[in-house]
Amino acid sequence: MSFQSLSFLAFLAVTLGVCLPLGRRTLRWGQAALTLFCLAFYVLGGGWAALAVLLAGAAVTVAAVRYLTSGGKPEKQRRAAAAVAIVWHVAVLLIFKYTGFFTGGAVDLGWAPLGLSFFTFQQIWCIKEVYTGAFRPESTGSFLLYDFFFPSVTSGPILKPENFFPQLTEGRFLHPTWEDAAAGVYAIAVGTIKKVLLADPFGVVVNNGWAQLEDLSAPAAWLVILGYTLQLYFDFSGYCDIAAGLARLFGLRLPVNFDSPYRSLSVGEFWKRWHITLTSFLRECVYFPLGGSRRGTARTYCNIFAIYLISGFWHGAGWTFIVWGLLHGLGQVIERFWGPGRDKLPRWLRWGVTFLFVNVAWVFFRAPDFSGALELLGRAVSGGLAKPEDWLLTDLFSKEIGAVELLIPGAADWVNIIRVVGLYGIGLLAALWPRNTITQMDRFRPTFWRGAVLTIGLAWSILSFTGITTFIYSNF
Repeated sequence: MSFQSLSFLAFLAVTLGVCLPLGRRTLRWGQAALTLFCLAFYVLGGGWAALAVLLAGAAVTVAAVRYLTSGGKPEKQRRAAAAVAIVWHVAVLLIFKYTGFFTGGAVDLGWAPLGLSFFTFQQIWCIKEVYTGAFRPESTGSFLLYDFFFPSVTSGPILKPENFFPQLTEGRFLHPTWEDAAAGVYAIAVGTIKKVLLADPFGVVVNNGWAQLEDLSAPAAWLVILGYTLQLYFDFSGYCDIAAGLARLFGLRLPVNFDSPYRSLSVGEFWKRWHITLTSFLRECVYFPLGGSRRGTARTYCNIFAIYLISGFWHGAGWTFIVWGLLHGLGQVIERFWGPGRDKLPRWLRWGVTFLFVNVAWVFFRAPDFSGALELLGRAVSGGLAKPEDWLLTDLFSKEIGAVELLIPGAADWVNIIRVVGLYGIGLLAALWPRNTITQMDRFRPTFWRGAVLTIGLAWSILSFTGITTFIYSNF
């Protein structure tokens, strides 16, 4: 079930209407009701077969956690139990998502459970934390809610157990304050606007460009490259805003997953700001166990490449994703090798180099194959300086533009300029603005003008729900 649909709004209203009153009477029954609604949400979005696969994984995790916390077990047996559970989750992920890749397409299941990649890493993180003693659950009765919490089950953020379970016994769970409600509605509205009015319009330009690569001039190619950079940001950032807002309506707080990543001055800083929970997982569950930076320079560089190889492969079963991950690994290795000398460069230059690198790397993330990626990058360098053709903007705000042309006949000559300057100008400003949604949630206070702007934007978004695509990261 897509967040940007009227059916989801109805689902949310019913869930809140049932769970919050029950939670005020008896927290146990409120939590049980919320868990059932989360399972129903997953079935509506992923189906019964997908739910069965993930329930089996959840049962494996619970069995491992109970064994690891039962006490009196030799360390060798505890390590074996944790390893068996982790191998199960990795095997399920590989079977459903990567069989086609490893067999060259000879064997392909054709489907994978919704949100399997996020679910797998979250289960591994939980097992690892219990094994090391960093987290010890009082019971496993809340694990289904942790596994299938509907705001985050399909596209994250990846929940660290000690950041989630303690909230279930705090006073705000199912007892949100008015400040929680205001912050939640604010984040949901902003996230919906990001997705519907920014991410998907950028997607129109990007899809048009990829459909006719051979006809792109250099300016048009850069519009496609920058368009995807902004599309992906507003798509995933918008999802995270909505997820954080939904959680706040139930009195819960999700971890910050975005912190203005396109303001970064280095590739290393970018990954501290982009998909923060994934970076944290890879650092704690892969990089540190491999030795981190404690075993010499060469080993450190190998460990960096390892985690970004995993990151690329986790995002997609294709060589282009692997290259994208290795490019980011290479970027971080170069920065470490360069050392403090890089920090002496002007801030604007460090930002420009980092932002250009991120844009170029995203080309491989979006490309269907190497030849397509290289062709787009080639057009960006040698495609000529002709202005972008009108077909690049086909279907971009077509209904809105049609209404403007009816009201102002003379505006037809300026329509394309207005669309490009308006969309890309607002997109860059919003992506680079330091006061992002998550940092503003706790400070948000309703005012007339804020309410008016958000209401207009949300109403425009709801009217545009028809034809809106799913979130990009739900494919991972």
